[in-house]
Amino acid sequence: MTKCNQSCDCNLIHEQEVSKVNGAMLDDDTIISISDFYKALADSTRLKIINALDEGELCVCDISNILNMTKSAVSHQLKNLREMNLIKCKKVGKEVFYSLADKHVKQVFEISKEHIMEMIDETNC
Repeated sequence: MTKCNQSCDCNLIHEQEVSKVNGAMLDDDTIISISDFYKALADSTRLKIINALDEGELCVCDISNILNMTKSAVSHQLKNLREMNLIKCKKVGKEVFYSLADKHVKQVFEISKEHIMEMIDETNC
C-alpha cells in the first residue's frame, strides 16, 4: 500500500463533485453548534459523566461516588452538560436525577466508544 501524499500533484478541479459537496455543506451556525457539541465532550470528566449516565439515571451523589469527586465538582460539570443539552434532570422529592438528554447523545457516545475500541484492537494485533 502506497502512502498518501498530503495534496494532489495536479490542478484539476472535479466540478461535478465540488458542486455536489457545496450543495450539501452546512451553514456556519450549524457548524458552530456541532463544534460546541464536540467541545462539551472534549473534557474527560464530562465524558466520564456521560459514560456513567449511559448506564442509566443517577443522582449527583451517585455520580460523585462513581467518579470519586466532590459533589460540587460534579455539579459544576452537570451544569455545563445541561447547558449544552447533553443531559436532562428530574426532581423526585429532594433528589435530582440526571440522564442523557436523548437517544442521539447515547448513540454518539456508543459509536465513539466502538470506534476507539476497534482502533485499540487493531493496534494490538
